[in-house]
Amino acid sequence: MLGGLGGYIIYIALLMIIPLWAQSKVKNTYKKYSKKATSSGMTGAEVARKILNDNGIYDVEVRETKGFLSDHYHPKKKTVNLSSDNFHGQSMSSSAIAAHEVGHAIQDAQDYAFLRFRSSLAPAAAKGSNMAIFLIIAGVIFSQGLLLLGIIFFSAAVLFQLVTLPVEFDASNRAMAQLVSTGVIRNNEERETKKVLNAAALTYVAAALVAVAELIRFILIYAAGE
Repeated sequence: MLGGLGGYIIYIALLMIIPLWAQSKVKNTYKKYSKKATSSGMTGAEVARKILNDNGIYDVEVRETKGFLSDHYHPKKKTVNLSSDNFHGQSMSSSAIAAHEVGHAIQDAQDYAFLRFRSSLAPAAAKGSNMAIFLIIAGVIFSQGLLLLGIIFFSAAVLFQLVTLPVEFDASNRAMAQLVSTGVIRNNEERETKKVLNAAALTYVAAALVAVAELIRFILIYAAGE
């Protein structure tokens, strides 16, 4: 009994530690390279606009948004939204994040398959993640049928997390290529800029690992109940 409880506690601790570690890595890396200016001296907003223009994308607006690391691309509104620090910042962090979000805009313009697939999954994933936990709890208490239904709903959310990985990695690869080709960064700045992009990617990897681990646990609970 103690062994099983101890194992469960370790499991829960890992589910909490992995995301916290990834977030800490992102914040520390971002903070470090937000103090280092790029040789071009361009702000994040200028970097985003230049890359968009160089790729012939003129229908996407670059906007400033509130929050810390709240940067994102909105495909329906056609906006690259940069947090204030990155919108105005002239650092390696600002340039890397701005280029990454523009990477999503380029994916959108080029009809990147994984981005389209992720967008189609988004509604089901949102509903699945909201309903799954209630169905799983009810299933554990009342019936295997409800538990199975909860697992199916949760699977949609897990699939969304997995599809997010190639979308984010591809956006980062596009970002590096664009930063170099447009002259925003020089060869000696590539390594530092890549560290920012790699750190940001850890959050998505961590989220996917946690989601898959949770799905496996629910499946094992269902199997044990049959």
